[in-house]
Amino acid sequence: MKYLSRILALLAGLSFYGMVQAQEKLVFTPQWTAQAQFAGYYVAQELGFYKDAGIEVEIVHPSSTESALVRLQSGKSQLTTIQLCQAMEFIDNGIPLVNILQTSMNNGLVIVSRNGKNPAGQKGIRVGTWSVGFDQIALAMCLKEDLDYQWVRYATSINLFLAGAIDAILAMSYNEYYLLKQCGVELTEENTYRFRDHGYNVQEDGVYMLESNYRKNKEAAQKFAQASKRGWLYCAEHPEEALEIVMKYVRMHHVATNRVMQKLQLEEVLKLQIDPDSGEREFRLRPDMVKLANDLMLESQLLLSEVTYQQIIAR
Repeated sequence: MKYLSRILALLAGLSFYGMVQAQEKLVFTPQWTAQAQFAGYYVAQELGFYKDAGIEVEIVHPSSTESALVRLQSGKSQLTTIQLCQAMEFIDNGIPLVNILQTSMNNGLVIVSRNGKNPAGQKGIRVGTWSVGFDQIALAMCLKEDLDYQWVRYATSINLFLAGAIDAILAMSYNEYYLLKQCGVELTEENTYRFRDHGYNVQEDGVYMLESNYRKNKEAAQKFAQASKRGWLYCAEHPEEALEIVMKYVRMHHVATNRVMQKLQLEEVLKLQIDPDSGEREFRLRPDMVKLANDLMLESQLLLSEVTYQQIIAR
């Protein structure tokens, strides 16, 4: 009986250990297809930073039928990247999210005009924007500046702009901006409006979890945040090695891109991570930028009520 009791105790301990280990496995879904925008997470995975932190991470990209948010809500993924304004909209709509890591310290949104004129000086023009969102700041700016843009939704292509079907297009400074450049579009200070330079510098990408999930997996979430931060710092110090890892993920997921495009994207994403005041990579959500986002989105009725910094930040 003594030996039987010891065996049962050992099995119970192993069972408990297995439960703990299972809680340390996380599924992370970036909000878009494989690209340099997510380089730090790929680096953390490939160089074993997550394993060093004591967690097992699986990176699963969204599909055309299953977005990152859908995966998060269904429990298939525990973490995703979301832009601050979009996260605030979700919270306002009753989806309690918390930020566990902020990577973007600057806004990368731009408007590019076809006719060489400043987009902010043209009322009523047709402006292309993503069908999946990410344009809250642009919508707020349009209302605040009384521009009365005609918004034209597109999926993933810049072809409407190239074909002359629209007058201007929203672009990310690390993505569509360089696609336009590679297609021969002339990009000047006159026809390119950078939101961050005109009082709309609101942070973008951060890592978010459902609040309930964070409470259950707080330690694992914190380990993920620290290992991911380590991955991004490694990217900044070893950009060529990071680019090789990005290209591995790009090929793995059959993404139509090229090395030059991904190199430019990585360089710009790393620039956007530099805090505009301190000049450092701070990896933190700034209360002042949360307030700016609130002011803009409440004024444009994109939020029904204020979403506070205390609501968003994981503690």
